[in-house]
Amino acid sequence: MLIFWILIFILSLALLVKSADWFVESSEKIGLALKISPFIIGVTIVSIGTSFPELASSIAAVLKGASEIVVANVIGSNIANILLIVGLSAVMARILLVKRSLIDLDAPLLAAATGLFIFIMLDRKIVFGEGILLLLAFLVYFLYTIFQRREEIITPELVEVLPGGAEIKVLPSRAERRRKEIKEKPSKLNFRIFLFLILGIIGLAIGANYTIESVLKISEFLKISTALIAITAIAVGTSLPELVVSVRAAIKKKYEIALGNIFGSNVFNILIVAGIPALIKPLAIDNLTFLVGLPFLVIATLLFVISGISRRIHIWEGAMYLLIYILFIVKLLNLF
Repeated sequence: MLIFWILIFILSLALLVKSADWFVESSEKIGLALKISPFIIGVTIVSIGTSFPELASSIAAVLKGASEIVVANVIGSNIANILLIVGLSAVMARILLVKRSLIDLDAPLLAAATGLFIFIMLDRKIVFGEGILLLLAFLVYFLYTIFQRREEIITPELVEVLPGGAEIKVLPSRAERRRKEIKEKPSKLNFRIFLFLILGIIGLAIGANYTIESVLKISEFLKISTALIAITAIAVGTSLPELVVSVRAAIKKKYEIALGNIFGSNVFNILIVAGIPALIKPLAIDNLTFLVGLPFLVIATLLFVISGISRRIHIWEGAMYLLIYILFIVKLLNLF
């Protein structure tokens, strides 16, 4: 039975991630067909779409009475985004170049969101009022982002000057490239769009439900906490698409891998993926998440922001990120 539920977990997670892609792509096309501004679509659907699997699984966890999974999922996903994805990308590419806008806008917002999240977590629970606070913080973040970037012109590549005078070409983030694509390719409504929208919604619901159900069964069989599975397997699983994209870019010698998706995804995870479920039911925070996950989240976020200030993430920094992630997993498993 254990093997059966592990298989269900893998299949459910795959369905969850793929359904999110279907939902986002269909929503983009419907928005364009309804003459909604491509910029608005870009900063809403495109920017937050990569976090839909985390949100769906978190809501399912709360509805199944396993609220401790939510915060573990958020923290695990954010740690994996930074230490695993950025670390592996830096090692593969040998150097990552960071856009100035990420340092001027996204890095401070990520630091502020993480700080708020930590403050709220100190009593080891997130209640309704705190969920409202997180959502209000996201509204401020969203409006500020729109205000700052409403005049932004997306180009295939940007030339920037690093400290020291060196000029570099920096590719826009995946979200930015997608915004450019949807701006250039107006959409017309057809049956296929609505079909994949419906399939995406159904897939998200089914995938999230069985992902959480399998986590509960696996934890029961192995006699381990559900938070341990959430902070590791679910977090890494929902981050796999971004990991694959980043590694592929590195292998193709596209050294200028942009990091905008990581900043945006981590902010969304903190403010929305934790905020919305807290409106349904208070979120519990177990010892593993609080004593191990939280300190590593702080370390990962600080390293990411500090590395970004230099606008370069070197191969040795990427290796350090990966070593810290391994240390994180080892600590979770209580091997030292």
